[in-house]
Amino acid sequence: MDGIIPLYKERGMTSFDCVSRLRRILKTRKIGHSGTLDPAVDGVLPICVGNATKAVEYLMQSGKIYQGELVIGRATETEDFDGRVVAQTPVPAPLSDEQVRAAMAKLTGKITQVPPMYSAVKVNGKRLYEYARAGETVERPARQVTITEFTLVRSHYDQEHQEQHVFFKVACSKGTYIRTLVVDLARQLGYPGAMKWLTRLASGGFTLDQTLSLADIQTAVANQTIKRYLYPLDYALKDYPAVELTDQQWRAVQNGGWLTAAELSPAAAEVVLKYDGQVKALYHQADNHYQPTKMFSVN
Repeated sequence: MDGIIPLYKERGMTSFDCVSRLRRILKTRKIGHSGTLDPAVDGVLPICVGNATKAVEYLMQSGKIYQGELVIGRATETEDFDGRVVAQTPVPAPLSDEQVRAAMAKLTGKITQVPPMYSAVKVNGKRLYEYARAGETVERPARQVTITEFTLVRSHYDQEHQEQHVFFKVACSKGTYIRTLVVDLARQLGYPGAMKWLTRLASGGFTLDQTLSLADIQTAVANQTIKRYLYPLDYALKDYPAVELTDQQWRAVQNGGWLTAAELSPAAAEVVLKYDGQVKALYHQADNHYQPTKMFSVN
């Protein structure tokens, strides 16, 4: 079985839990996901099965879209509502939508983030959350990410608790920590903040309405209809121009052979090579020839 399944990951499960369950349901170990979701986050988690696991990195390159809720006025150790409250500052009066939008604008475009201590990023061979659980703090590598959209959906002020609730939508590059982004938003407004909930609306070119739950997949396997829901490997490479190979070219590509620039049209930095309608390789241009970037099949 080869292909891509857009899974709806439920809250309370890790991404690895999903992969583990699917290995049992689909009866194969060759499964990978494209982009970890925290246990408290639900939404789109593209799953690659069989030969499609070779395309995980290309699915991850596509942008992601999220919606969620930020609570301004309290901070937690994990930057979300799963962690212990570590700071509280009352918001004495409602923040205007104009104030929130202005702060969002400052966090749009290319920005630098420092991963939260409660994250899976590795430093000196250990996950950051392992240091955090041990009460240790280490220097974390900064990373540059791109926020293409950061918009206010709605906002309301909680008079009783003197907190502001901000509902937001974010479109961003891979590697973005939304928890950190919205905590930085609260900080821009002069208060501590924590993310209450988050849903991934889109990832890997898939949207929420395309997803299947684990129960849906189990039913499809039982009914022997699962192949209807498998997207081909092509889906992960749809942004690259494709070239259909001749028999002679395919024999060369099978052995990792180079192709001349004149042989491939349209000319592009990277080109998907197909034979008999099936994706076989991704080649990149180097001077006046093309050479392999990734081989997906030699058969």
